[in-house]
Amino acid sequence: MLPVNPLYSGLVPPDGVPRFQLSQKSMTADAASALIRDELILESHARLNLATYCTTWMEPQARELIAECLDRNLMDHDQYPQTADIETRCVNILTNLWNDPDGVGVGASTAGSSEAAMLAGLAMKFAWRNRRRAAGLAADRPNLVMSTAVHTCWPKFCRYWDVEPRYVPISEPDYCVDPDEVAAACDENTIGVVAILGSSALGKYDPVAEISGRLDRVQAERDLNVPIHVDAAVGGFITPFLDPERVWDFRLPRVRSINASGHKFGLVYPGVGWIVWEDRADLPEELVFDCELLGGCVPTFTLNFSRSGAPVVAQYYSFLRLGFEGFRAVQHTSREVACFLAKEVAQIPGLEVIADGADLPVVGIRVRPGEDAMTVFDIHDRMRRHGWQIPAYHLPPDLEHIGVLRLVIRHGFSQDMAEHLLRDLRTEVTSLLQADSRP
Repeated sequence: MLPVNPLYSGLVPPDGVPRFQLSQKSMTADAASALIRDELILESHARLNLATYCTTWMEPQARELIAECLDRNLMDHDQYPQTADIETRCVNILTNLWNDPDGVGVGASTAGSSEAAMLAGLAMKFAWRNRRRAAGLAADRPNLVMSTAVHTCWPKFCRYWDVEPRYVPISEPDYCVDPDEVAAACDENTIGVVAILGSSALGKYDPVAEISGRLDRVQAERDLNVPIHVDAAVGGFITPFLDPERVWDFRLPRVRSINASGHKFGLVYPGVGWIVWEDRADLPEELVFDCELLGGCVPTFTLNFSRSGAPVVAQYYSFLRLGFEGFRAVQHTSREVACFLAKEVAQIPGLEVIADGADLPVVGIRVRPGEDAMTVFDIHDRMRRHGWQIPAYHLPPDLEHIGVLRLVIRHGFSQDMAEHLLRDLRTEVTSLLQADSRP
């Protein structure tokens, strides 16, 4: 049974509130919401969570729009045509933001970037299989080439849809893949290459243009036409505004699809991702289904069916509210704070900065080699005492011997907050180095 505050006596069922089954009787709305709030107060403050890439703050106007649109089924185009049209506008805004040559792509919103990545992977697999079958070749051993630093959704895709994952290890000092090794991993069964525009581990960019160039050489020498999918879950809403000269997107003909996460640096609460293909031909017909269940005939190619239109409306709000200059100002501020943090952390004895916010506004920290008075896990534990959520983990193979702390600097994390964090970090690192055994 759930423990109930005595003040709620008379508001909840007299026989208590079961933890794992429904109560026999109902309770008032105020009582139900009060019980839930009492439990949630045990959680940490979202603004102090430097582990997540997800947006933790939106303006009151956006929250009001989200509340008003929660009941709109995004799949029901007949009943909610304007919501569907807003989704189409967002897809085309992203198509142009990512420099599609003709400015017209095909895509959709998703529940998050993981679903978007799954759709991209399926499109590559089906397109590869169709090419193989048309040539009279076997199509039973597909593989996907990617970095060891990919998001969990990519190994998940490979396991769920029977695709062999071919991992290319990241290496020091750049902590990203070598384009030559990526090209060497490709063969006639490669459905595509996943390039990361901002790894989850350290926020590092893969050299997408260089990878594309190596694959051009592979096509010339071995007659293998390997497409690139760019996982821009994080960087897709950063790079166009802060590094417009970086070529990673549809300006590279080999890049056929891009996914991004609206609920990360797209500045929307969790619940929305995006997938865009450069050309309609990159989305195989077998993945598109016509649905007439809700009125009219609606083509659908997402893994989920019914979803609230609220996250899509929230994404459009952020586009309208900020525009290009507004997005650039927000992301620039986040990067400035990240670079400030990195510079200051580098001065703390015993610590070494390995990601300085120059790509994504992410700071990666390790304990200096040879320092045995502490580990990143000790620092993680100490910082929790101050309310800071800073993840500690090991890098992927072949760098699993390196433990890191990662600070994700999002919209709303100010330089003033950064200075408070630095104060606490200096205190705890000094304590650890002095072998202080405080209770």
